[in-house]
Amino acid sequence: MSDWKLAPQMPQWMVDHVNRYLSSGGTDGHMYTIKLPNLPEMAVPSLLLVTKGRKSGEPFIFPLFYGDTATGGYIIVASKGGAPDHPGWYKNLLVHPEAEIQVGTKKLRVRARTVTGPERAGLWETALKFWPPYADYQKKAVDREIPVVVLDPIV
Repeated sequence: MSDWKLAPQMPQWMVDHVNRYLSSGGTDGHMYTIKLPNLPEMAVPSLLLVTKGRKSGEPFIFPLFYGDTATGGYIIVASKGGAPDHPGWYKNLLVHPEAEIQVGTKKLRVRARTVTGPERAGLWETALKFWPPYADYQKKAVDREIPVVVLDPIV
């Protein structure tokens, strides 16, 4: 995970989060504490995802909230806060599904897959437990179903 770049136009809070996560080796930043309006303070698990850029081929790093699957994988959600378009990291994974992640102090290679049907429905409910604002993001996204992605470890 050493040859990556920060994604262009990444908000400063994400840059700070990545730097804290990496400088601590994953001991600080894995649990991200956040206070949003009208919600209690939450500690949300976060991982670092390194994707291969679909246009540049360069590795880019993104901090994302996540949940665990029953099979040892990780759930991430391509919400982009409910924007009308998918986030860049998701578009990268569609072209290059193999990626790297850091979860706390653990680093591993993964293969991404977008889930559909009943599997998506169940994992969407799991995602709402670790980050309830996804429900509002889906309402804002009107014309797109927010993708739910499973990152399966490559053994």
